[in-house]
Amino acid sequence: MTGSILIERDGPVTVLRLNDPATMNAMTPAMARELHEKLLQEASTARAIILAGSARAFSTGANLKASMSEDMSSFDVGETLEQDYNPLMAAMRDLPVPLVSAVCGAAAGVGASIALACDIIVVGRDAYFLEAFVRIGLIPDGGATWLLTRAVGRVRAMEMMLLAEKIPADRAFEWGLVTRLVDNDAVETTAQDIAARLAAGPLHSHALIRKAAWSAADTDFATTLAHERSWQKEAGNTPDFAEGLAAFLEKRPARFND
Repeated sequence: MTGSILIERDGPVTVLRLNDPATMNAMTPAMARELHEKLLQEASTARAIILAGSARAFSTGANLKASMSEDMSSFDVGETLEQDYNPLMAAMRDLPVPLVSAVCGAAAGVGASIALACDIIVVGRDAYFLEAFVRIGLIPDGGATWLLTRAVGRVRAMEMMLLAEKIPADRAFEWGLVTRLVDNDAVETTAQDIAARLAAGPLHSHALIRKAAWSAADTDFATTLAHERSWQKEAGNTPDFAEGLAAFLEKRPARFND
């Protein structure tokens, strides 16, 4: 369990925990690559994955000192996005298992992007989100401009990005930025309960739902209907559908364990 990403397994559920207390889990390119690697590794066996940080912070964003070169005159701020962070975000989008984020404390910068790219986002009452890029003359990254505008709309997203103000957990919940608002000490147990429920569900269906939802965000209605037709056929040919239909007809809970 060495490295800056800890792995905690509980049956079919894996927790990947950002673990750099000294920086409040500030992300480095190396951490991004490690998280990418471990997401792919755990997705091959887990049926649901939780991303978590610590009680003080999910992640305070990019560790700028660790990311910068000594010669700032030739420093390409976008290079680490292309090489390290963008591949991570694409991997999160394409993962075949559901992702749950458990957010306590700060979720800032690319750390917020990672938390918000999950399927279900559980936050504690003292948590907050912060897009502070404008304070140093940069733009939001990690897919933040896409994630925010689709979650809360252009106007609220612009407020978050242009004013760089903390968005407290209750406002984030009111805006629809997150899915569950709970007491601070209930964040991880709530995330575990949700992940366990997901892990007991139909693996193939979850993978196709994730694919369909991400695709729908960028396609027109007619294309979405065509995708649903194709992927529904794929889902109907899986053992999950056979078991779900049998359970429905037999009036019993389905047992998805393939």
